[in-house]
Amino acid sequence: MSERSYKTVVRVKEPVSKGTPVEHVPLPELGHKLIPKERYTSEEFLELEWQTIWTKVWLLGGLERDVAEPGDYLCTEIGRESVIIVRGQDNKLRAFYNVCPHRGNRLVEPGMDQVDSFVCSYHGWEYGTNGRFVSIPDRELFPQGPPCAGLTEIPCDTWNNFVFFSLNPDVMSLAEYMAPIAGHFEPYHFDRMTVVRDLTVEWGCNWKTSVDAFNETYHVAATHPQLLWYLNDMDVQIDCYERHSRYLVPFGMVSPKIERVPEIPPPLKVMLSDAGLDPASYEGPIDGIRKAVQQHLREKAAEEGFDYSDLNDDQLTDDYNYLVFPNLTFNTHADHLMLFRHRPHATDPNQMYFDVWMLHYIVDEDELPEERPRHRHFTAADRKSLGMVIDQDGGNLPKVQQGMNSAAFQGLWLGDLEVRLRHFHKTIEDYIQEYGPEDALNE
Repeated sequence: MSERSYKTVVRVKEPVSKGTPVEHVPLPELGHKLIPKERYTSEEFLELEWQTIWTKVWLLGGLERDVAEPGDYLCTEIGRESVIIVRGQDNKLRAFYNVCPHRGNRLVEPGMDQVDSFVCSYHGWEYGTNGRFVSIPDRELFPQGPPCAGLTEIPCDTWNNFVFFSLNPDVMSLAEYMAPIAGHFEPYHFDRMTVVRDLTVEWGCNWKTSVDAFNETYHVAATHPQLLWYLNDMDVQIDCYERHSRYLVPFGMVSPKIERVPEIPPPLKVMLSDAGLDPASYEGPIDGIRKAVQQHLREKAAEEGFDYSDLNDDQLTDDYNYLVFPNLTFNTHADHLMLFRHRPHATDPNQMYFDVWMLHYIVDEDELPEERPRHRHFTAADRKSLGMVIDQDGGNLPKVQQGMNSAAFQGLWLGDLEVRLRHFHKTIEDYIQEYGPEDALNE
């Protein structure tokens, strides 16, 4: 694949926003039943998910910035399928199955590039960026004609500078699917952010095991003890919507689990410094650091070129963490976004692909790097560090998956801080009940 340039890809939009809703949504009654382990370990359940979830929902393909010009395309994989998203010469975005209808060859490899047309490497059949046939070599050898009109098109739409596709030709609109959280994200101006990191790592666990790790704060004390000096892991607002969910985690605070704090902890000193405040000069209380940072960031935003006018003060420090069903974790912050995509393995319930996209707020378009960061792919054996916190989670997950396969483990026993996991499974059940056989959930 060629390097991608940022020279001509920016088309800044100005979304209209009234701010991210912060009202707490009363939690639904979800019960306390055990979540069966087979949902994480069974090949049959993996196939059931494929038939009732992955082929029915909207799925993230990539960033609109990466397919900004005619001929730009990206190729992404989900389970057994490969999908091309391309901007046609008419400037319209389309999505196609990445398969030549002649003999089934895949047209392109995963990644992104720019083309005038797609040419099958097997027999040279050629397709335009609109999916239609351009040419068939030795056309007279096919008196029966071509097998179809061209590549098989599937639904494609955009939201907040991201491109989504669906394997379901009858899927609801993306706007309907994202409701009611679609308006939650506009204040962050994702269209003003650019990719600074793009990688995939293979993890030895089920895709839901990975989703779970970023869906609750109950594990912070044991898995991420250093974060107890930086965030409040107990007083977390949890909101469950129709199919999506979120929690709002206060940063710049010490966990209630810390009994004695004689001086400003190092992580909070770093937070002060990063905001432009001298920790040695700070004379306020430790529990006032969060508000002091928020006030300072608000005051200096215009000077540094940031537009925080659509964000509330808490959004200048806190993590508004969203699960966009089924497999997207949005860690939204005032000047950056950590986006995780949890993808299933095609056949093995004990394996998955964890995608990390880091985006930073663009202050000056002229300061963009000449080239987009390359996508990198690592296996578990590569032992590539993704940063301390993700490494800590990644170190747990294969062991969790191994334990789930034990005869001694029956299923997930969830507490109040894990209610998003329970809501996640309720949504899975809803899709299985709608699209699966009647007895599919007789576990």
